Amino acid sequence: MNKQTILEQLEIHHAEFQHLMRSFSEADYLSAPEGKWSAGQQLDHICRSVAPVNMAFGLPLFVLGWFFGKANRPSRSYEALVAKYKTKLAEGGRVGGRFIPPTAEWTEREKLLRRLELLVAALGKKVAKVKENQLDTYILPHPLLGKLTLREMLYFTIYHVQHHQSAVLLNLGKPN
Repeated sequence: MNKQTILEQLEIHHAEFQHLMRSFSEADYLSAPEGKWSAGQQLDHICRSVAPVNMAFGLPLFVLGWFFGKANRPSRSYEALVAKYKTKLAEGGRVGGRFIPPTAEWTEREKLLRRLELLVAALGKKVAKVKENQLDTYILPHPLLGKLTLREMLYFTIYHVQHHQSAVLLNLGKPN
């Protein structure tokens, strides 16, 4: 995917997720099957996941290079990145630490939706300023996937929201 397609996909899939969250009743938003997150917690998790990516893209590239280094391999394709993520999940990989959302509150829904909207918009503006080749040069750490190029991190961000949208629908017994 080139940068323009990445930007479009970020916007499309996060907007779809936000639309889904807005369509839920309070009961659906707060419903959580045993051992699963509610839709509200999924929304909170997506905000918690997009925020550090947005922050990283706001740093000067030399800072990213200094802290995390530069890529020593080409970026994986979107499909390869998704396959790696699915493999890690199948091997038992789970989210931890600051990415685990608290219990959802109905009264926080609009605040979280607005936060996600602002985060994705800000991320899009920052990505637009990065040169195409720089997306394959600089890396960021991912807690489950290890070192990812900036392009791969964006691929992850696109897929991640779709993954959680599917989980929300599955948990509620709704068609995907």
